[in-house]
Order: sequence, then structure tokens, then C-alpha cells
Amino acid sequence: MPSIRAILALAASLNLEIEQLDVKTAFLHGDLEEEIYMKQPEGFEVQGKKNLVCKLKKSLYGLKQAPRQWYRKFDSFMGEHKFTRTESDHCVYVKRYPDGDFLILLLYVDDMLIVGHDTKKIAALKTDLSKSFSMKDLGPAKQILGMKIFQDRKNKKLWLSQEKYIEKVLDRFNMSKAKPVGTPLAGHFKLSTEQCPASKEEAKYMKNVPYASAVGSLMYAMVCTRPDIAHAVGVVSRFLSNPGKQHWAAIKWIFRYLRGTSHMCLCYGEHESLLNGYSDADFGGDLDSRKSTSGYLMLYAGGAISWKSKL
Repeated sequence: MPSIRAILALAASLNLEIEQLDVKTAFLHGDLEEEIYMKQPEGFEVQGKKNLVCKLKKSLYGLKQAPRQWYRKFDSFMGEHKFTRTESDHCVYVKRYPDGDFLILLLYVDDMLIVGHDTKKIAALKTDLSKSFSMKDLGPAKQILGMKIFQDRKNKKLWLSQEKYIEKVLDRFNMSKAKPVGTPLAGHFKLSTEQCPASKEEAKYMKNVPYASAVGSLMYAMVCTRPDIAHAVGVVSRFLSNPGKQHWAAIKWIFRYLRGTSHMCLCYGEHESLLNGYSDADFGGDLDSRKSTSGYLMLYAGGAISWKSKL
């Protein structure tokens, strides 16, 4: 995820083209290295040979090897076309041309972003990809992994938003009409294991509360575009195994915060293309273990590209 944000921030600051492609049935492109046999699919058995099995000639969805073999096939293709795989992220490829120009390709399973100055070079790469794989050209990037991409080429700005996703989450947990609050987690929430269910009635009540599902929904928003809730989500996720009513109240508080800030998004390109980092920590803030919580935030081109809050 940080690679996607970093590349989009670079594209905003340098005013680059961002094109998106989708690989159709990506896992079917992999070449098998082992002998693998499978039962005949239900409804497609050969009459008189139902006791026989099929030998696979190509990779299929559901195979443990499928993702690996698809990546190896794609990595081989990129090497043949003089792209260099980056050390920090093996799904990011860069090609430099003699004239000083460059292309960046980012692969996320079957989603692909191509970033560069020259539209002709991008078009040539698309043509080469289509010859080797079954591709769908989606044109200028508008959305990736549920994140909306808005680019203003004239002002060299780019926005990354999850407003629609957050609205769906709020509606799913009946918080779409909740009263907004101004902070992700208020100071009066002093969460600890002492607030876990102490009676059978409370435990029975909490079994019907979708606590884990709510934490997972919040975590995806936090990982993608919302560093402002990183600490709050980290705190409530500590009680997944045995949450209490006070822990659930904290989650609803985070939902109320998102209710008032669902429109907020990451913005890149407002400042110089500098990489700035910030870090901080509390002192023994966890009430149960007395461990400290540390966090960091990395900014590039005026927007956050990487962050973490960790006990």
C-alpha cells in the first residue's frame, strides 16, 4: 500500500500520466513446474472413465502455486523488456530510457498502474502486455483497491479518497445518522482488559455484537487513506478476543468521528517533492502491560504515504 501512495504522490508532483490495466484471469497465465492431478469436475465426468483423474496443463484458481506462478511469469516478462524490479517492493518495476525518461509499473495481483511522461512509451508497453497476457485497458486511473483517484493535471494535485467505502461501512453498522465528534478517540476512554465481560449476561450480549467485523472495516480504511485513526484502531484491536461494552462504545466513537470526516482524503502535490518523517511515543500508556505506543508518519509531496501506530 505505501508503494501505491508513493507512486501516486510522485505522479502528482511531476505531473505524470497514470494509466490503469486489469489482467483477465491472471492466475491462469502461470506455468506449472510440478505434475499436478485433479478429480474430474462435477458434471463434466467422462462416461466410463469416472475413476480417472485429470493432469493439469496450466495453473488454475485454487492451486497453492497459482499466485506464485503468475508472479514468476510476469516477472520474467518484465525482465525481458528491460524493467528493473525495485528492492523495497518486488511488485514495482522501473525502466529508464537513454533520453532520461522513465516508466514505472506497479502490480497488485491483477491490478496494474503505469506511470510516466511519454504517452507513446506507455502505449507501447500496453501493446507488449496485451500480446503476452489477456488485458483490459481501463484508461486513466480512477480507482484502485477501493480508493478513488482524482487528478488535477493543471494544478499538479492528486487526491486519494475512500468516502464511498466509509459511507458504506457507516450504513452497515447503523451509524450513518450518528452525531459526529471531533476526535478519533476521546480522552475519557481508558481501555483495559478489566472492562472485558465480567458476567454471563454481558458475555452473551457481546457475542451478538459484530466487534471483529467492525475492527476489520476500520482497519482497511486506516491502512489505505486514514492515518488519523491509526492509534484509535490499534487500541480497540487489542481486545478482539474478549471485547466488553466499553470497548464497543469506543468503536462507535470512531464511527462517529468518521461520520463527520468521511470526506477527508489524502492530497499530494501541494508542496515540494520532499520526504519528511515524524515520530513520537507515549510513556507506558497501556494500562495492562504498561508498554508504550510508538508511531511514525512519512510525508511526500505534501501527503502521507506511510504510517504506523504500534504497541
